[in-house]
Amino acid sequence: MPGWLQRHRLLGVAVLFSALLAPFAAHAQSGDSAQDGSVPAYSTIADALEDETARKALIAELRALAAEKEAAGASDAAGSADEAASAPDEPKPSVSRRFAALTQQVAEGLAREFSEAVAAFSSAGSDTAAVDWPALARASVDLVAVIIAVLVVYFALRRICTPIYRRLDGWSQRPAASALLRKVSAVVVAAGIDGVLIVLAWVAGFALALFALSEPGAMDARQTMFLNAFLLVEAFKALIRMLFATRFDGLRLLPMSADVAAYWNGWFARLSGFIGYGLLLVVPVVNVNVSPEAGRALTLVVMVLAFVYAAVVILRNRDRVCDQFQHYAAGAQLGVGRVALHALARIWHLLALTYFASLAVVAILRPEDALPFLLRASVQTLIAVGGGVFVAIVMAQIISRRIRLPDEVNRKFPLLETRLNGAVPGALHVLRGVILLAVGLVILDAWAAFNLPEWLGSDAGTAFLVTLISVGFVLLIAKAVWIGFASWVELRLNPDSDRGAPSAREETLLALFRSAFLIVLTVLTAMIVLSEIGINIGPLIAGAGVLGLAIGFGAQKLVQDVITGVFIQLENAINTGDVVTAGPVTGTAEKLTVRSVGIRDLSGTYHIVPFSSVDTVSNFMRDFAYHVGVYGVAYREDIDEVMIQLRKAFDALMADPSQAPKVLEPLELHGVTELADSSVNIRVRIKTTPGNQWAIGREYNKLVKQHFDAAGIEIPFPHTTLYFGEDRSGGAPAANVRMLEARDVTPRGDEDAPAVRRRVEQNPTELGDFDEDGG
Repeated sequence: MPGWLQRHRLLGVAVLFSALLAPFAAHAQSGDSAQDGSVPAYSTIADALEDETARKALIAELRALAAEKEAAGASDAAGSADEAASAPDEPKPSVSRRFAALTQQVAEGLAREFSEAVAAFSSAGSDTAAVDWPALARASVDLVAVIIAVLVVYFALRRICTPIYRRLDGWSQRPAASALLRKVSAVVVAAGIDGVLIVLAWVAGFALALFALSEPGAMDARQTMFLNAFLLVEAFKALIRMLFATRFDGLRLLPMSADVAAYWNGWFARLSGFIGYGLLLVVPVVNVNVSPEAGRALTLVVMVLAFVYAAVVILRNRDRVCDQFQHYAAGAQLGVGRVALHALARIWHLLALTYFASLAVVAILRPEDALPFLLRASVQTLIAVGGGVFVAIVMAQIISRRIRLPDEVNRKFPLLETRLNGAVPGALHVLRGVILLAVGLVILDAWAAFNLPEWLGSDAGTAFLVTLISVGFVLLIAKAVWIGFASWVELRLNPDSDRGAPSAREETLLALFRSAFLIVLTVLTAMIVLSEIGINIGPLIAGAGVLGLAIGFGAQKLVQDVITGVFIQLENAINTGDVVTAGPVTGTAEKLTVRSVGIRDLSGTYHIVPFSSVDTVSNFMRDFAYHVGVYGVAYREDIDEVMIQLRKAFDALMADPSQAPKVLEPLELHGVTELADSSVNIRVRIKTTPGNQWAIGREYNKLVKQHFDAAGIEIPFPHTTLYFGEDRSGGAPAANVRMLEARDVTPRGDEDAPAVRRRVEQNPTELGDFDEDGG
């Protein structure tokens, strides 16, 4: 098709419509001339109204007729009511019977329309001899002039506004953080400009028809029909251009290439122009000037041709559109969207064929109001789906962006940013479901399957909206309260806050309080939500009380665990990180709940000890601790010298900068505590910071051994005596005894080493290290 003809295809359509109107206009004029004799004399009515007596008589007669009609209507209504009251209630037909009746009505209606169309076409052209060619020529020239004027003005205005479209296109494609919002804004502005241009061309056509082509202040009905059809059809095309803009990529909402957009835009433009101008211009003219049967026949032809054309295009592009939907599904972020796109890829052609088939059936069976209804339903559906998709895309972009908090806030609340980024997507997903429900209701309302305004104005609709808002508000408040409380606990537990590091007791109690608060908040929120949606929570509360009583009797051990755990926490007996003996287990308390304590022993085994089995709690990390050491020496050693070496070992311990801060007081030398079988035992005690008694004890034992060795003090150990036996005379058998000379055991290369060996660092020495026996 040449470029000029493609750009001005509306002009060709206008000329074609004028040619189609010619025989119908001639038939209408011949019919009017044939019926002049049957038209009543309007002058007689005028004379009657001018005469006072005749006018009063006419009024009296009209009032009498009105009274008779009202009386007859009342009697008919009473008879109908009596019949309805006396008639037995008929059972409501089933869904299958109603569907069968509807199908039968549609089939019979289509068959009747086809029969009438055949009859109308058979009788067409029988009265073409009495054509008033001059009047037809004048009407056709005036109509063509209006069409040409409107199209010229419209395309001239679009050409003038092309730089504006180009600027909007460039602005929408600039890199920006809110690229989608920028693009949608540009598309909406371009659509608004299109609407203004359509209205200006429409006004120019009215001005031409009123003041240039006919008598001032009067215009032909055909011209009015064309202008109204132009306004509606071009407005629909402007909406289509929002999705399939051909020349400007930045003004196209759907993500597709320019060639694909041009194909679909041209297809929708041709189809909408054919249906719109056919049903809004040609069919009404035929109905008025020819006959309603001819108009219905023409409606049948237009809709059948439109459906065939649409079916051919849909089936031809079935696989290509399916692949495109699969491509979009592969890139979808949400699982629901991915499943929906996959399903749409498989059935999109069936939905499209059903839509156009319904369009054709409704237009054929209800020609008087079919097109306004279909146009309104299609536009409402398009706006609903487009708005829903836009909101979904915006929400997806919001979900993909992380919330960033200032560094100072992150320092005080390290987990607040994570909580917010976890809460916002969930809320947006719920909001997306609400939007999807709203889009579905709007679409159902558009196609008269559901009366949305009436439902919203009803008690049920109002109650549903109030409940939905209330439930959303309750959930939002509950989430905000939980985030605020958890953040407060986090601030109290944060060692980088202004309050400093929390104590172990505060840390444990706050962790338990946070868990308890979460449980209480969840239960209260669930109860309030159930109450808002209309469920009586009284039986639930009573049932929960009975169930709690039953559980209390059947789970006395569990109740005992909880009660004992509460008192243990109130008495500050155990905190997380303490080394304790609870029941038969000694180790580090890693986790505390209201029912049990988790303890990890020295070998790494994790024990869960219920509080009901804990009779006594031994905590080795309260305020301070002691290392108690008992050192045995041989009976031959000087006790005073031994004590001197013990103090020297403590002085060496205090000289170590890594160990001295852990010692709180000087050495307590208790003296000789026992004269044992093979040793004299001397006890010492060292006061340390809590949790460091074991590390200090090991370090001091090492130093004591080194100083005893340097001073030659013997630490007793078991001796072995060998008995070789004796004979009857008392003599002992010969024994092979070899005396070895004394050997220096000083390591090679270390002959000049001091009496106290070099110190070797040991590990571990950190807080929390403990010995298995707890001593």
